[in-house]
Amino acid sequence: MTPALGLPDVVPDLPEWLHPVRDGAARIQGSDLTRFLPPEGSDPRRGSVLMLFGEDTDGEGGPDLLLTERAHDMRSHPGQVSFPGGKIDPGESVVAAAVREAEEEIGVAPASVEVFAALPELWLPPSNFAVTPVIGWWRDPHPVTITSPEEVHEIHRVSLAELIDPDHRIQVRHPSGWVGPGFLIGEDKDVILWGFTGGIITRFLDFLGWLPPVPEPPVHELPDYMLAEYPDRSADELDILEEDAE
Repeated sequence: MTPALGLPDVVPDLPEWLHPVRDGAARIQGSDLTRFLPPEGSDPRRGSVLMLFGEDTDGEGGPDLLLTERAHDMRSHPGQVSFPGGKIDPGESVVAAAVREAEEEIGVAPASVEVFAALPELWLPPSNFAVTPVIGWWRDPHPVTITSPEEVHEIHRVSLAELIDPDHRIQVRHPSGWVGPGFLIGEDKDVILWGFTGGIITRFLDFLGWLPPVPEPPVHELPDYMLAEYPDRSADELDILEEDAE
């Protein structure tokens, strides 16, 4: 049984720049984001992630997106940049799970978040895992810290302007030959955002018309710590695992 979404009955008052995000989430189809959707009659494991938009009102950063960098020694997806999230517990709504995981991983206060939309459920066939990205407005942003160091290596609050800057857009190449879209983030722009999360961001921002075309983004190789999970995986397997968003 698919868990209830748990979206609020009344859409919260949002800053004007988030209106296209709200409207786009209402229009987008799963096929706009991925080739892989849960098959009819399937019973996948289910999880949710929190796509949390905020705004740096004290500085010059403007609108931003909260991301986490997974611990580099994790057995699953080491070092990958992702949204806070995890599995949905029995009886828990999709929204409740995403907000709970953000609190458990990096201390995001649930009362500071206004959830206003969700993207379609996406499917990862190799693990039979279905993930729903929940979209929130960080109405009352506050300092966050790593509360689950076994899961999180670093927290990144990434300016949207810097994220979509063509100078920070890349292609990512795996030793198998797999190539997909990515971004350079972090203070020194030396952290690679790629894979499942990079694909969601690429396709959703492109759907909104926020992503300028970059004809030939530079190709970056993955660092060794990100390769621990897939040393012998083929390009076709990675295409499924990481979702080529080009």
